[in-house]
Amino acid sequence: MTILPPFGRLATAMVTPFKKDLSIDWDGVSQLAAHLLSTGHDAIVVNGTTGEAPTTSDDEKDKIIKVVVEAVGNKAKVIAGAGNNETTHSVEQALRAQKAGAHGLLVVTPYYNKPPQAGIEAHFRAIADASDLPVMMYDIPGRTGIAIEPDTIVRLAEHPRIAALKDAKGDVASTSWVIKRSGIPVYSGDDILNLPLLSVGAVGFVSVCGHTVGAQLREMLDSWFAGNSSRALEIHQKILPVFTGTFRTQGAILTKAALNLMGLPGGFTRLPLVDATPEQIAQLRQDLIAGGVTLK
Repeated sequence: MTILPPFGRLATAMVTPFKKDLSIDWDGVSQLAAHLLSTGHDAIVVNGTTGEAPTTSDDEKDKIIKVVVEAVGNKAKVIAGAGNNETTHSVEQALRAQKAGAHGLLVVTPYYNKPPQAGIEAHFRAIADASDLPVMMYDIPGRTGIAIEPDTIVRLAEHPRIAALKDAKGDVASTSWVIKRSGIPVYSGDDILNLPLLSVGAVGFVSVCGHTVGAQLREMLDSWFAGNSSRALEIHQKILPVFTGTFRTQGAILTKAALNLMGLPGGFTRLPLVDATPEQIAQLRQDLIAGGVTLK
């Protein structure tokens, strides 16, 4: 079974760089998009968890989309986060993202209110019905408090605009069955499981570590799909310290710190996130160097 990747192989959920006064660094947004392009990305995800979407306004989200679309031109797709735990607002975000020029939507399972599977299914269908954009569902029960069950994924995969699944469930066995049963294109949403998920049929990654090791992830994907699994494994093992180091605390916090160490515009975080401490930055520096990342 050959499953085609609707958004290319390599995407990264991009941080939103904030200045010290916590306004958005718009030049930094453009610079980060260009950086990701330069390391082999096919798509950029904006307004996701790593982009601190809970702390940005709807107007800011619209402008982020427009700035990144302008920065990448026709060289990459821009996928916009459009999901929260209230369906009507999620539909509104989807329509706004489409108007702002996004090429696709990333829609997370409704969080906190723990709807039953029927509610989850109806939520995704409502958003997919509302716009013309392809939807990538996002299954991350560790954050949302509830998983999209395999039967629900299989049914939703039949929808003409539900095009993919970002899988951060951490259950490779379950994902194996979902791929076999539905053929839905699956993107790994957990960097340390990128290679294991490729081995059961995933088509690519929606990464966080693509900010720092995007070129290595690109080579891993190219090696895997060229049939060179030993090289893919070699790369995976080389950058393990980056995977571990980026998530010693919340991923956006340390990704921003890593970008700052690389001389790129990571910037600051908005509450309730807090900037990395000097001790955390010192450990991160060790992790990045161990994974082969060049720092300033």
